Amino acid sequence: MVNTTMLIIWACYYKIEFMEKGLLEKTGKPLSHWLKIVKDSKIEKHKAIIDFLKSEHGFTYGFANFVAHKKKESDSGPTDDNDLITNQYKGKEDLFEIYEKLNKTITKFGTDVTVTPKKGSVSYIRKRQFALVKPATKTRIDLGLKLKDVPNEGVLESSGPFGSMCTHRIQIKSKTDVTKDVIDWIKMAYEKSV
Repeated sequence: MVNTTMLIIWACYYKIEFMEKGLLEKTGKPLSHWLKIVKDSKIEKHKAIIDFLKSEHGFTYGFANFVAHKKKESDSGPTDDNDLITNQYKGKEDLFEIYEKLNKTITKFGTDVTVTPKKGSVSYIRKRQFALVKPATKTRIDLGLKLKDVPNEGVLESSGPFGSMCTHRIQIKSKTDVTKDVIDWIKMAYEKSV
């Protein structure tokens, strides 16, 4: 668990740095500028801040949400991300070792992999999201992959519930389901995400 926790702490720090850098690149203004704009607007509610930044300043939802969390000092820190992962596996504890194996495998592909825990899944991002790990049921993890122009083959099936977030899905019920073929498909998705 220590390795996973350290990885989550690194990922959270990297995600915040990535968002601040992206905000500066997209708008030409640093986070401090946007926090002042929001403060001067006297808007207090989180959703209202997001709506204001989107409608008045052309923000995407992601950057607007980031600024709103920073303004309200409610952005998730490492403890929150750790809690997100823990909560995903409540009542599904048998799946956690599958998640750990997938996480360890995926993060070995390169130092440029950003791990982003969410409420119901964990995204793996390089330049774009290339993989998603979701405890779908009490007995199965769904591994979503972004593999354009790759036909369905064997356990590599259409994306199913992932919709446009991923092009394919692999259902994993045990650690032994994380085969060499599965790892190769994850690696292919990683390589295509630049």
